Amino acid sequence: MAENAENVPILRPLINGGIRKNERPKEPWKGEFVKSIVYAGLDAIITSFSLISSISAGRLSSVDVLVLGFANLVADGISMGFGDFMSSSTEKDVVAKERCVAEWDVENRRGTQQEELVRRYQELGMNATDAAMVVSILSKYPEILVDEKMSTVAPEEAEKPWKNGLITFVAFLVFGCAPILAFIILIPFTDNDQIKFVGACVLSALALALLGIAKAKFAGQNYVASVGITLFNGAVAGAAAYGIGWTLRNVAGLDD
Repeated sequence: MAENAENVPILRPLINGGIRKNERPKEPWKGEFVKSIVYAGLDAIITSFSLISSISAGRLSSVDVLVLGFANLVADGISMGFGDFMSSSTEKDVVAKERCVAEWDVENRRGTQQEELVRRYQELGMNATDAAMVVSILSKYPEILVDEKMSTVAPEEAEKPWKNGLITFVAFLVFGCAPILAFIILIPFTDNDQIKFVGACVLSALALALLGIAKAKFAGQNYVASVGITLFNGAVAGAAAYGIGWTLRNVAGLDD
């Protein structure tokens, strides 16, 4: 029996009652500004490619693509970067205010706060005796008690909002240039705007695939599914922009 027991794979219960082999799940990719880079990059590529699609459908020149593309890219990048800064800054101020309130509550209403924590731990599955014992121990350390209260009312704050805004702005500009680069790279080789538009599609697809991989690594998702969803999102947005541009020119009669 002992020999057979050694050959049986170790199984551990999951919280939800299932079982799994003794394998540690892969950790997601960690990085302070990964989220800003990935999501600003995705938005930049799709925005830039959609603009180029609508311009190409309207049969405007490469010069129009470059002028409107870069102007729109810089304006949107500034808007997104400033928006990220304001969002992170506001979130940081809210968290600081919430912490002041939590510190006051722990100092002046400790009994009430302890009761709330006991109920919270019971809702998480801890029995009343253990919950009361844990809270009794935590009550000896006011700062820890404040941290426990904060974990239920406030998200993690951004340490330096200006960095988030700057990273978002730079990422937006860098990745948003991908669709426009095709028109610059192909200038010495062809004057055909349709060929340049196809090049923009290829570069956009490559950039979206790269960010889809980064998104999967960041969130611990399946690579193929993440890349597929990202490319599908870009294709739908580009097709919609192209269709609107074509319709306005050829059906609505908006012509030169």
